[in-house]
Amino acid sequence: MNKLNPILILLALALSLSGCGGGHEQKPVAVAGRTVDAGVVTLQPVESAVFSAMPGVVVAQESVQVASRLMGYIKNIAVAEGQSVKAGQRLFTIDPLDIESGVAQARLGLDQAEKAMQDAKADYARFDALYKDEVVSRQQYEKMKLNYDIAVSRAAQARAGLQTAHGQMRYAVVSSPINGVVVQKFANQGDIAAPGHPILLVENQSHLQVQTSVSEEIYSGLSLGEPIQVEIDGQAQVLTAKVARLSPAADPVAHTHLVKLDLSAPRLRSGAFTRVLFPTGRQTVLKVPQEALLNRAGITGVFVLDDKGVADYRMVRAGRTDSGQVEILSGLSAGDRVVTRNASAVNNGDLVRG
Repeated sequence: MNKLNPILILLALALSLSGCGGGHEQKPVAVAGRTVDAGVVTLQPVESAVFSAMPGVVVAQESVQVASRLMGYIKNIAVAEGQSVKAGQRLFTIDPLDIESGVAQARLGLDQAEKAMQDAKADYARFDALYKDEVVSRQQYEKMKLNYDIAVSRAAQARAGLQTAHGQMRYAVVSSPINGVVVQKFANQGDIAAPGHPILLVENQSHLQVQTSVSEEIYSGLSLGEPIQVEIDGQAQVLTAKVARLSPAADPVAHTHLVKLDLSAPRLRSGAFTRVLFPTGRQTVLKVPQEALLNRAGITGVFVLDDKGVADYRMVRAGRTDSGQVEILSGLSAGDRVVTRNASAVNNGDLVRG
């Protein structure tokens, strides 16, 4: 019979002592979730309108590109971009030097024409007397009469030319044709103004419209005055506009129709990008109150309760918001119990008491 190795016996004894001696092994203890009071709603399918979103832009119904009727240097521009102006308020001035020269030339031309008319009148009166005394022939008399008529006509033309030259002076000062806001400058002081080339853009931003283009299918279902929902870029609120204009002529390339909608919104400015929501039908969807939607670590989601009322954060894909209700495109199912009120106070594993 072989004897046991003493070293092996000591090693086995040491191992047994380390397993059952002194301290007890500490196992991790699960920490129970908190109990949170919150609102809970059970999701049920609801019928909702289906929309076709078309890009649009906010434009001013009354917009004027202000140009000069004269050719000349812009002497000064009295307004700045963003400044409110009244109808008749001076916007800019064209250097009147050329106009003043034209007035002087027209005045000189009138003086010469009037003097020529006086000379022709004197000749005509003298020949009229001579003709009555049968000293000159009728042909000579008719010639003097014709000269006088021509002189009168030229004097009238010169007088009209002077009035036109004077009239040009009032075009040197350009005023705003409407009440509005200067939204854009196309030229600066010292630039040459030319007829037909705008200097400033003035818009009346108290009357705004949304302009968009729609397909024939959408166009055929629209009517004047119909309310249409509009989403403004950068704003969460959905506004309501009314169809104000339906262009019957389609774009020959894009085959779309121009639609304009009247919109009333404080602090809204022209040029803002919009999404116009045209109704195209109805469908069954799931919606949650807006307060139920959270953002945790950059993930949009809601807390869903299991059968025991324990909260689990679930990622969802949200759609459009309407009247405080958010459409859920994916991530939830009918019958799910979703935390609503006080959802921000809930964490994963919490017991929710609704």
